[in-house]
Amino acid sequence: MAYHDKVYVSMDADNDLRYYRLMQAWKQNDNIPFNFRDAHDINMIYDKSEESIKEGLKERFRHTKVFVLLVGNHTKFLYKYVRWEIEQAIKREIPCIVVNINGKKCCDNELCPALMRDHLAIHIPFGAKIMQYTLENWPASYERHKKEGAVGPYYYKDEVYEGLGL
Repeated sequence: MAYHDKVYVSMDADNDLRYYRLMQAWKQNDNIPFNFRDAHDINMIYDKSEESIKEGLKERFRHTKVFVLLVGNHTKFLYKYVRWEIEQAIKREIPCIVVNINGKKCCDNELCPALMRDHLAIHIPFGAKIMQYTLENWPASYERHKKEGAVGPYYYKDEVYEGLGL
């Protein structure tokens, strides 16, 4: 039986990998209250074919409880893997968190991939405090909103940011 306790992070690895690496650094830093169980810690055995890589990624998805999409300047143009990962998260009904690297606190229609603009997801800026808050709180909110038939982008009100000291 697979445990669904991991966070799957999708990104433009050519341009935005440093933000994922920063998340990993926050996790390792004792002075920053940020933690997540990284789905990328699940080792994949594959050859270099797209089919083989996607089979390995499906194994990571089987253990995923939250999907995080880091949105940068080129993310919406990536179809081979990023779009496929978004499709997997949606198909598997995994709570989605869209993280705007540019700091925007709501859906960035210019940069967000079209699939995520209309999907039930929370949109937040990149930062340790708001990301940790969202990882802890969005999955339950997502389930509630999903039962109500909600769709489209969600975002936090200013009071949430103020409460976090942001």
